Amino acid sequence: MTATVRRRGTDRRFTTSDGTALHVELSGPRDAAVTLVLVHAWTQDHLEWDPVLPLLPTGVQVLRYDHRGHGWSEPAKPGTATVAQLADDLAELIAELAPEGRLVLAGHSMGGMTVMALAERHPELVESRVDGVAFIATSCCDMDRLTLGLNGRAGRVAARVDKTFGRLLNRWGAEHVPIPAPLARPSVKWLAFGKKVRRADVRAMTEQFLRAHPRSVGGFRDSMSDHDRRKALATLREKPTVVMVGDRDRITPVHHARVIAEELPEAEFVLFPGAGHELTYERTREVAKRLSRLLEN
Repeated sequence: MTATVRRRGTDRRFTTSDGTALHVELSGPRDAAVTLVLVHAWTQDHLEWDPVLPLLPTGVQVLRYDHRGHGWSEPAKPGTATVAQLADDLAELIAELAPEGRLVLAGHSMGGMTVMALAERHPELVESRVDGVAFIATSCCDMDRLTLGLNGRAGRVAARVDKTFGRLLNRWGAEHVPIPAPLARPSVKWLAFGKKVRRADVRAMTEQFLRAHPRSVGGFRDSMSDHDRRKALATLREKPTVVMVGDRDRITPVHHARVIAEELPEAEFVLFPGAGHELTYERTREVAKRLSRLLEN
């Protein structure tokens, strides 16, 4: 089956080669010299980039979309809820919607893992087209040993709960997690954010989580546990790169970002005091500033 795109109002539906329809939004001039591709996190969707978008340079084409099983995209088909599949989806999207010109890739959390998998599975695309990469609160390995920022026994319990939660989602029969948003927000706030949290940001993040397809995100959590793409980062060593992390990130903590920076010794390493995992909300201007620098290189 061939990947296809059809317009639907101001957005688009992109059908991948395995027949999965993805929600896509393309903004900016189609003849722009550079396309910024924004790749969102696990259990989130393209709306996580809303705060950043108005602060980016004009004259740049911006491609953002919802991973399969997230936002307004269709659920992942059986066996396709993997980071490797997300990389193939991204390669197809680029081939169809940004077939020419420079590319800057920005990936948050699982989005960053997707960019690493793209370098692993489609190195010729990355080597020939990509002129800059931003890794935002993400990891290249050790996602099977998360302690959620807790120490000792509490950390070991958290690791077991994390794995159990992923398995439960993987078996869920419903299309959405039936938790009222007000009950979900405190957990989202604790897990995903650092200090000085805005209520609107917690609401936005919670709404995205509750939109995601449970079985799909459960499958992606299993895939992230096996994610080890340190070697794939070698493809990016000659590319301008920035690695950003908050010092209160419970999901991809600081040492995960440092491993990426060790593999990419020329990368800019940015540590945000007081910030958690949601840097597009918590440090919007700083994220936009680093993306703008990559776009202007």
